[in-house]
Amino acid sequence: MTTVTLPTATFAAVLPHPGRYAVAPDRSLAELTAWYGPLPTHRRRVTLTDATLTVPDDPTVPEHPAPTLRFEFEDLDRTDDTPTVLTSDTIELLDGGRKLQLTGDLNLRGVRFPALLRLRVVERADHRLLVVGTALLPYRLLRRATGFRPSRLPRPATRLRLLVAAEFA
Repeated sequence: MTTVTLPTATFAAVLPHPGRYAVAPDRSLAELTAWYGPLPTHRRRVTLTDATLTVPDDPTVPEHPAPTLRFEFEDLDRTDDTPTVLTSDTIELLDGGRKLQLTGDLNLRGVRFPALLRLRVVERADHRLLVVGTALLPYRLLRRATGFRPSRLPRPATRLRLLVAAEFA
């Protein structure tokens, strides 16, 4: 009997070449949707002011830092002027490298709230990466921790979905 090891996706096969990549102008989209059960109760576009992808020289070497993603939203919280930042702590490859799973923190009103962002890799080139993904956030826990409300009008919500589409070049 022969044991065969199947190849696994590596960061080098999924992410662009090492370097720092920013979102191309007018090549991003962010949307916040409040859900109550299966029904969306509120939806609006959010401004993605900055997004960066940092790919180290060799992410497989333990001495090198892991790849990081950072998204900055300007008007996610309309009552606070400080930008909301979603920063990744770890990035995992899923589905043979066709998907990325980011665990990190959503810094909202100075409070760090844990977030899980799942991205689908739409297109990848040597110096470009196009991703689309969502983060589902429990609304009641987020509101208790930060005081966040999706809009000035009180609407019921059980969870929030943050949709992000970005092209890093």
